[in-house]
Amino acid sequence: MELRHLRYFVAVAEEGVLTSAAEKRLHVAQPSLSRQLRDLEREVGTPLFIRSARGMELTPAGKAFLEPARIALKEAGEAVAAARRAAKPGKHRFSVAFLAGQEVDWLPHVTQALQKDLYGIDFQMLSMFSPDVGDAIQSGEVDLGFCRIEPRPDVTYEVIAQEPIVAILPSDHPLAEEDEIDPKGFELHPFIGYSDTPHVLREIVANYFRDCGISVTPEHLLDNAATGLTLVASTRSVTLLPRYVEPLLPWSVVCRPLKGKAPVIDLAVGYRKDNPSPVLKRFLGDIERLIASGPAGRRLYSQPR
Repeated sequence: MELRHLRYFVAVAEEGVLTSAAEKRLHVAQPSLSRQLRDLEREVGTPLFIRSARGMELTPAGKAFLEPARIALKEAGEAVAAARRAAKPGKHRFSVAFLAGQEVDWLPHVTQALQKDLYGIDFQMLSMFSPDVGDAIQSGEVDLGFCRIEPRPDVTYEVIAQEPIVAILPSDHPLAEEDEIDPKGFELHPFIGYSDTPHVLREIVANYFRDCGISVTPEHLLDNAATGLTLVASTRSVTLLPRYVEPLLPWSVVCRPLKGKAPVIDLAVGYRKDNPSPVLKRFLGDIERLIASGPAGRRLYSQPR
C-alpha cells in the first residue's frame, strides 16, 4: 500500500464521484484512478466503495478506513515538512512592537540599526497600546518594545527620549491664535481627558494641572492618540498629547507648545534580559547610537543619558 492509494481513496470518498475526483482533485485519468482503487481494495481485502449510478458510496469498511487514512496522510505531510525544516532551518524571528504612532518616527532607526541582520531574519512589526506592548514583552510575544515605562516583573526599560507634551486643538479654536498656550486657558474650554489605557500620560497631565493650580473636568476620554485627534476635530474640544502626534494631525487640528515649563513623557525601549536572541543583543549594544539619532530627524527631544 502506497500513500497515493490513500490520497486517491480520500479524494473519491470526499467527492463522491469518480470523475470529479479524477479531474478536479487528482488530475489523473479516470481509468487509472479506478485501477488504483481496485488495487487498494485488493490490498485491504474487502470492498471500500459501492459503485452505483449516483456515484461512489462508502461501504461500512470504507467508512471505518476513511479517518485513519486521513490521519496517515496528515502525519506523512508533517513528516515531510519536519524533514525540510531540519534540512533548511527557518529564519530567526525578531519582532518589535510600537506604541501606536511611534513607528512613524522610530521604525526607520530600528531598521537602520538592524541593517546587518534584516535580510537574514523574519522581521515583524506590531502597533499596540502602551500597556499591551509591556504585556507582549513580558510574555515573549515580541523581542523589543517602544512604549511608556509599563512595570512588568521581567521587563527592563531604557529611556531613549523625553517627549514634550503639547496642546492639541481645532485649527480655528480661539486658543490656536496664540503662539504658546497658557494652561489656565484650558479651564475655559471643553477638555478631553484620558481613560485607564494611557495611564502614564493621564498621571503626568494631572500632576501638571495640579502644579499649575488649575482644575479641569474632562467632557470626553481618549484611549490613544488617534481617538484623541478624532475627538478634538469632532467635538471642538482641546487636549494634551505628546508631540510625536504632530505628523498625524489632520488639516482641521493643530498643536501648540505650552507656555512656561512644559511637562515631558518618557519613551523607552523594553526587553527581557533573559531573551537569548542574538539580534536583540546586537541591537542593545548599539542603543546609544539609536538614542543619538533621535526620531526621524523632524523634531529634537531632550535625551536623558
